[in-house]
Amino acid sequence: QVQLVESGGGEVQAGDSLRLPCAASSSTFSTYPVGWFRQVPGKEREFVAHISWTIRSTYYADSVKGRFTIPRDNAKSTAYLQMNSLKPEDTAVYYCAAGRRSINAYSDYTKYSYWGQGAKDTVSS
Repeated sequence: QVQLVESGGGEVQAGDSLRLPCAASSSTFSTYPVGWFRQVPGKEREFVAHISWTIRSTYYADSVKGRFTIPRDNAKSTAYLQMNSLKPEDTAVYYCAAGRRSINAYSDYTKYSYWGQGAKDTVSS
């Protein structure tokens, strides 16, 4: 069992940057693929980004491509969501997730086994 703890949420202005860490309780995290999702009230959880455990592959939703990155530091059992050029439509609760094995359908949140508690980000215009 792996616990994921997120931090770094907050309120920022449009155009600002935020970095969300996702710290895992176990070093086995280094062998798990990681995804970030976001959700606003009344809507389904939306895929944001994914990184393989090898760090060789990353994938992004079209809405964040070119603005967000998903670095990870396996030595620290931590993944990050680096968000730049934030827009008001990026306002959401952001969740990190990890899977026990490689995930092909990386945008499908049901494929992930472990979830963080969520970090709320509000972007004002």
